[in-house]
Amino acid sequence: MLEIKKYGAIDIGSNAIRLLISNVIIRENFDPQFKKSSLVRVPIRLGADAFVSGVISEANTTRMIEAMKAFKLLMNVHNVERFKACATSAMREASNGEEVVAKIEKETGIPISIIKGKEEAAIISFTDLNTLIEGDNSYLYVDVGGGSTEFTIFSRGKIINSKSFKMGTVRLLNNKKSVNKLIFADVEKWIKKNTKDLKRLALIGSGGNINKLFKMSGRTEGKPISYIYLNAQYQFLKQMSYQDRISELSLNPDRADVIIPATKIYLSAMKWSGARKIHVPKIGLSDGIIKSLYYNKL
Repeated sequence: MLEIKKYGAIDIGSNAIRLLISNVIIRENFDPQFKKSSLVRVPIRLGADAFVSGVISEANTTRMIEAMKAFKLLMNVHNVERFKACATSAMREASNGEEVVAKIEKETGIPISIIKGKEEAAIISFTDLNTLIEGDNSYLYVDVGGGSTEFTIFSRGKIINSKSFKMGTVRLLNNKKSVNKLIFADVEKWIKKNTKDLKRLALIGSGGNINKLFKMSGRTEGKPISYIYLNAQYQFLKQMSYQDRISELSLNPDRADVIIPATKIYLSAMKWSGARKIHVPKIGLSDGIIKSLYYNKL
């Protein structure tokens, strides 16, 4: 007997807001299958508010309300039976974050949970990450967002340590260079300390930027990217102007700037951990929300 459920996940990030609608295919004596049905991304850069002025602006609050109304209509059309909306770094740090969340719920009927960095990493761990971390190898999982980056170390299939740093792409663009230098120094210290005794370590990268870099590489799904390739791509992207990244590489305007600091974060993590390759599974917070809903973890 075959049963299909439809779940929705709303990821309110610092660079963009996403709605993922997935089919959960349930068959007796088989593991459930999670198939993406629809993905909508809206480039509302909340981090530009939260990390500069400390508040979500009225203009972006209005845009969020309109986005949530649209998402609600889409979920109704798709017959979504359950959904969850989670907000991350920008909404965590905005002094009016809770106020904005309350206003959105009043206007749209969509409740939003503002989650902490560790909770964000835990939700993502419900994704297909386990297919990579099995066996005796060690991995440094790096999830780069607009406001923060979550680092999790796996060895022999178990979590050794994890930490969230205020090292997001939008934040790095808005910070002073001296501030960014201090953040990178803190992350370097943490990675070196926690990976020094691990052999054959590789990176696992998630986030919109590494997914885009992987797509640009032309590699087949499941094949990792080498440090050498990623560094060459980084140098190539840095030499191009913001306008050329949009016109010649067809990058979205809200991707064309943040892809530079994102690539730097992944390269730095590889350098400090000694990893020579990075795996790029198609996973993220929204995927984790869907699975968490199915297994009643949220």
